[in-house]
This record gives sequence, C-alpha cells and structure tokens, in this order.
Amino acid sequence: MRRLVVNTFLTLDGVMQAPGGPEEDPTGGFAYGGWSVEYWDETMSEIITKAMEAPFDLVLGRKTYEIFAAHWPYTGDHRVPSGDQSALDDTALGLAGRMNAATKYVASRTLDRVTWQNSRLIAGDVAIEVARLKNEDGPELQVHGSSDLLQTLITAGLIDEFRLWIFPVVTGRGKRLFGSGTVPSSLTLVDHRTSTTGVSIGVYRPAGAIRTGSFALPEPTEAELERRRRMAAEDRAAEG
Repeated sequence: MRRLVVNTFLTLDGVMQAPGGPEEDPTGGFAYGGWSVEYWDETMSEIITKAMEAPFDLVLGRKTYEIFAAHWPYTGDHRVPSGDQSALDDTALGLAGRMNAATKYVASRTLDRVTWQNSRLIAGDVAIEVARLKNEDGPELQVHGSSDLLQTLITAGLIDEFRLWIFPVVTGRGKRLFGSGTVPSSLTLVDHRTSTTGVSIGVYRPAGAIRTGSFALPEPTEAELERRRRMAAEDRAAEG
C-alpha cells in the first residue's frame, strides 16, 4: 500500500489559490496570484528538492493538470540566466525532469484525453479510484494544487500526510485547502523548518478525532452562568 501525500503552498489565512502567478487561477476575481514567489530562498529549494528525490506519482485535478502540462515540459526552454530568480530557476529545472517522468493520474469530468507524457485519466468515482491506487504497489502518490479534488480526498479520509508551506501573507479571499466540508480532526506535526523569509514548512499526519478540554473554573461563577444564559438566548434569537 502506498501513501497519499498533499504538497500545498498556503497563505496564513489558509488560501491555496494561484501561488505561482496571476495567470494561474484568477477565477472568482482573485487578484493576488503569485503571492508565494517573492518569498523563495535556498532553504525552500533544498527542502522541495529533497522531498521529490524519491520516485513519486501525481494525482491531479483538471485545472492543476492543465497548469502543469503547459509549464513543466517547457521549463528548460525558458531559464532565467542570472539574478534574484537563480535559486528558484535551478530548482525548477531539476524538478522538471521528475514531474515529466512521473505517472500523472488526472481527475476530470470534462477532459476526454490527456497529452502530457505518462498521464492517465481517472475514470469513475474519484475517491474509489484513488483508494484503489493507494492499494496498488508503486511509489508515493502526491497531490499538488488541485483544490477542488482535495476537498473530495480529505472528506473521504484518504490523505496520509500534509506537507504545508505556510507563507507570511494574507489574501482575505480565495480557494482554501480546508473547505466547509472538511471533517473535524486532529493532526500530528512530525517535521518542521522555517525559511529565511518566514515561510513555515511543516509535515503533518492525521491523528484521529479532535481531543477537547476546558480551562474553565471547576465551579462556574454567577457571572459565567449569566454569560452562558445570555449567549444561549442570542443563539435562539439568531436561529429564529
């Protein structure tokens, strides 16, 4: 059985939409595409290169597949020769070969064929098919981008690990990794590093149900009881 791993760039307020440029995904009027680019440093290049050294396959939604298919096969033809982008450029060139060589499983209700090398359409129910892929022998399965697909995979409980790159920026709106249908759960942090630009890079694994507790006094004060009564009344009024 192989693991299904999520690799996601996030803003501090949880948005994953269009981290690499304004043209990636402007849907919904999103005006902040490219919010991750100016934070790149050598530490991030080192981490992402190491994370993708081992063989992997990709599971992608249609929009991310189209972004990648229009980028990675051509990366070597558009190198930045020098300047501030050199570390990012060298990393991208190294990753291009791995991305192109990986088997890509593409979830789409609209595509009838996929032309990027080693790509295959997922037929049928996505959650069932991805669960079947996990049960096969093979390399790690990685999901990049693919916000709509991730909602299905998260709800189905198929994710084994989240590799989250949290950038010190907030956009206030945009597509989020954990949407409204997310099943409440806890996670365990198993690795963490911070870039020189303040990007927090953490590896999290599912850890079951949320464990709750309370810092309240053993015996609530009259003021606390009154607060609870008032809050309950406000909730009833809002519902009515």
